Amino acid sequence: MKNSKLVFAATVAVSAMLGIGAASAADLAARPYTKAPPPVVAALYNWSGFYIGVNGGGGSSHDCWSLTNLFGIPVNPAAPEGCQNASGGTVGGQVGYRWQASSWVFGVEAQGNWANFKGSNANTLIPAFIADQTTVNAFGLFTGQVGYAVNNVLFYAKGGAAVANNKYNNLVLVTIPPFAAGQPFAQGTETRWGGVVGVGVEFGFAPHWSVAAEYDHMFMGTNNATLTLLPPLPVLSGTHNISQDVDIGTIRVNYKFGGPVVARY
Repeated sequence: MKNSKLVFAATVAVSAMLGIGAASAADLAARPYTKAPPPVVAALYNWSGFYIGVNGGGGSSHDCWSLTNLFGIPVNPAAPEGCQNASGGTVGGQVGYRWQASSWVFGVEAQGNWANFKGSNANTLIPAFIADQTTVNAFGLFTGQVGYAVNNVLFYAKGGAAVANNKYNNLVLVTIPPFAAGQPFAQGTETRWGGVVGVGVEFGFAPHWSVAAEYDHMFMGTNNATLTLLPPLPVLSGTHNISQDVDIGTIRVNYKFGGPVVARY
């Protein structure tokens, strides 16, 4: 009888404890719902849009002369007169349009530059008395572009047409009246067309601004240029067959219109 009472008392105590525990659990607040964090957004530089910019740098024109006509008398075969490297500085501007498809970038551009690429060599026909001098005064490039963008870095190649304005002088190396040593005694100019290829890398440092380093090679072919004697004998002239290749390196700064940054998730 005594044991039965002990068992009954223990059962009542355990039941009471279980009841209290259940009530406490019921009183606990439900776990609040937490919204998933938003996806990470990576901003991509967009190269699409019109742009305008400036450039500056230097270049060198390799020119080789041959005499083909002297005072109306043909020189056949042409007589080689030597080659020179005409080097100097250049500054100019460019305008263009690009459109981007995924990581590929395509574009068209027109560029115009003032230049002062100048050089001379002693004429191999009369080296003690005459020097031939070439000056590239200006050039223009009209090109198409294709590039590959890694966010705000663009690697590109370009190619198209080129035009150059050239000035040619025959200089006297010793005083021959009425010309003093170092003065031109015959002069001519020409505008010639050719082709150009180039490569560059461009870095977008702000949503609308970029800076680039570019190298271009102009294939200007071979043209005949007529140099006329300066007064007092302006009616006499000589014709020279002149080949030309031009290498140019520039730093460019562009401002792009439109083309907002694109979000990638």
